[in-house]
Amino acid sequence: MNTFIVTTCRKVNRQITERAGLAAQQLKAELVPRQDRSLEELQQELKAAAVLVVKKNSYVLAKSDGEFFFHPSMAHLRIKNFRRGEADHMVEAMGLEEGMEVLDCTLGFGADAIVASFVVGETGRVTGLESSHLIAFVVGAGLQELVQPSPVGLEAAMRRIRVVPEDYLTYLKAQADNSVDVVYFDPMFRSPLSASAAIAPLRELADHRPVTKAALVEACRVARRRVVLKEAFYSQEFSRLGFHRVSGGKYSRIHYGIIDVRKWTGTN
Repeated sequence: MNTFIVTTCRKVNRQITERAGLAAQQLKAELVPRQDRSLEELQQELKAAAVLVVKKNSYVLAKSDGEFFFHPSMAHLRIKNFRRGEADHMVEAMGLEEGMEVLDCTLGFGADAIVASFVVGETGRVTGLESSHLIAFVVGAGLQELVQPSPVGLEAAMRRIRVVPEDYLTYLKAQADNSVDVVYFDPMFRSPLSASAAIAPLRELADHRPVTKAALVEACRVARRRVVLKEAFYSQEFSRLGFHRVSGGKYSRIHYGIIDVRKWTGTN
């Protein structure tokens, strides 16, 4: 079965056709004319596991278990709350301030990276790594193209994020010592907290490997201040990897682990 193909929406014009050609070229995928066929028909006919549908202003990844497309999701509400002076537990765990540099090793939908980018501001920098080239393409394009004028600062925060389609261990090994302030991990939970229809297509494409101690050592070498791990409240990853666990809120099922690299010995 082919991994995926690229096609267009049913109503096409020159702009959409050109966008589809560029997407197929960039992803090294087959470009298939839609010809009024349904996505299900295309998948069955070409034995494709997924179809990247190119539209005028967006990309949709269609799979048998649903569709994946970029949207700022909870970042929208979190930024609104942050602007009102409410605390954000991820921001607190990272110790984010204006001008800081953040390396998000597991970009996914990009919501955490957007919030981080908003907080570090124009003088800061957020780089998002994503091992799935398909996810990186859809999210990266959305971050640069989606119009989100509200709340103030959201769209600018999206545009500032640099997306790199690469495995985080490979990327970390190539970085200089103390080259960013915070390295952040949000690995795919082995047991989902909810059966979300929105995340189902992402789950199959995502990297399910747990964070290794080798990756943690590289992260602590690269970070100047902190390495932060986001996990489910029941996770044993915090103790396995030596993170100091902090709650994600009184009733939250999300917890954060922190390593202060200035105090890290490699054995704690």
